[in-house]
Amino acid sequence: MTPASKAPYHKKSISPAKAALYFLRHRPGRISAHAPGKVRSKVQRRYKLSSIGTLESKPESAEPQQEQDQAEAAHDHQPGHSHGPVLNPDCTRELVIDVPADEVAAAYRKVAANYRKYAKIPGFRAGKVPESIIRRRFAAEIRKEVIDSLLPERFNKAVNELNIRPVGQPQVTDLSVEDGTPLHVKAVFEFIPAFSIDGYKDVKVDKPSVEITEEEFQHELNHLRDSRATIEPVEEDHQLQDGDWAEISYKGQIQNDPSVAAPEGTAEAAPENVTDSQPPESQPADAQPIGGENTLVEIGGKDTVEAFTNSLRGAKPGQELKVEVIYPADYSETKLAGKTVAYDVAVKAIKKRILPELNDDFAKELGHYETYAALETSVREYIAARKRRNLEAETKDRLFAAMIERFTFPVPESLVQDQVDIRLERGLRALAAQGMQPDQMRKLDFTRLRVAQRDSALAEVKTNLLLDRIAGEEDITASDEDLDKELQIVSIQSRVPLDALKVRLTKDGGLARIREQIRRDKTASILYERLPA
Repeated sequence: MTPASKAPYHKKSISPAKAALYFLRHRPGRISAHAPGKVRSKVQRRYKLSSIGTLESKPESAEPQQEQDQAEAAHDHQPGHSHGPVLNPDCTRELVIDVPADEVAAAYRKVAANYRKYAKIPGFRAGKVPESIIRRRFAAEIRKEVIDSLLPERFNKAVNELNIRPVGQPQVTDLSVEDGTPLHVKAVFEFIPAFSIDGYKDVKVDKPSVEITEEEFQHELNHLRDSRATIEPVEEDHQLQDGDWAEISYKGQIQNDPSVAAPEGTAEAAPENVTDSQPPESQPADAQPIGGENTLVEIGGKDTVEAFTNSLRGAKPGQELKVEVIYPADYSETKLAGKTVAYDVAVKAIKKRILPELNDDFAKELGHYETYAALETSVREYIAARKRRNLEAETKDRLFAAMIERFTFPVPESLVQDQVDIRLERGLRALAAQGMQPDQMRKLDFTRLRVAQRDSALAEVKTNLLLDRIAGEEDITASDEDLDKELQIVSIQSRVPLDALKVRLTKDGGLARIREQIRRDKTASILYERLPA
């Protein structure tokens, strides 16, 4: 089957406008937040949770720093990215740190001595370069290392004394540091405020039944039969009607553009409900002819352009028809978008879609089932599990929404913007999986999308913070066994060996983030189970 996006009589398309609407409807299942300025792997994207905003010392070697700089540069140039979100004044603190001049001077001497020991400068032996030259040549690097050696520990100590939990990255608003003078720095940062959850056990929502109905079972069974249906020729004298499949050849010409006329027999891509015996020729999209041979079109199919259905309905094999189609401006095939195309269509044959009988042979064809009864049991179990999973997720969403309405508290804006990043990232990956091309994504209005995502992102962050508080209140923890099970899943999904995954996550703090998410999931499940049926 050829790509549906090029079908001249297929109705589906993905335009920038429709893609924007997708973001408004998209609700990712995982709630998380990540540290700004980092490009994340698949594992990190899943578990990058509320990051503690502490100042970190410079890495031991230059290579990790270089990789981080490259990652941050890539992130900085993503569409819609903005630097330093406006902080929420209700969750912001300011710290002023002063370091005595003698400590600053000692730090300068120590760093300069280290550079002098290893610096290689033409005309001087290693370790013999005058300190004055070292200080001039590496002034910026020495200054940075002095700051890195003096500030992180003092900043973290000051934050701990405030007894608050910072998030995001501190923003330095004032910094002065010179050899022989006191170091002065002023920084602002956001923190998670204290808030009450008194009465959280009284928040209730309706808990729907998860029992499956016969109608749901029959719907799933029909879907299975459809997946094993065959297309068979109709031998008797018969006119095309809805539900039939017409085998046709066609050639089309864009009106007022005779240069795109195609000889009969050339192949054009077919829609999802159309099959073509010949693949499209390898040539640029705008040069491909509009034509097809031995192509199947479903009459009245949900993805068949209405003009084709109306013209083919009532026709018989051997008939030749003319069909005129006006394509919408956002049609997925650029060559046809907004154009009117006149087609010559020849009906070759009529075919029917035959559904298999529900018996033991059908069950054996589907898998390791000896009887139809065994298949039926398996289908019912599958539907029940899916329904239970979906209803549980929907009920949790309603419960979280009720809790957010019950408990009001300010939220750090950095966490909200991080969550917006994650929602947009997931949305783009989903659109790419649906076939949207990078050039189409570039047409999206990311500024508008960020604004549209903010309310949902805010609700997700609040839900996280509420779950953390409730977990602490009830002493809910993630055990080592819970962690091992989750790591097994992540290892399989990411195709990273388990031992290598553990080493990586231990190194970057990922294990703690995974524990935190498991703890939240367990807390949410406990709250759900308490709801009255």
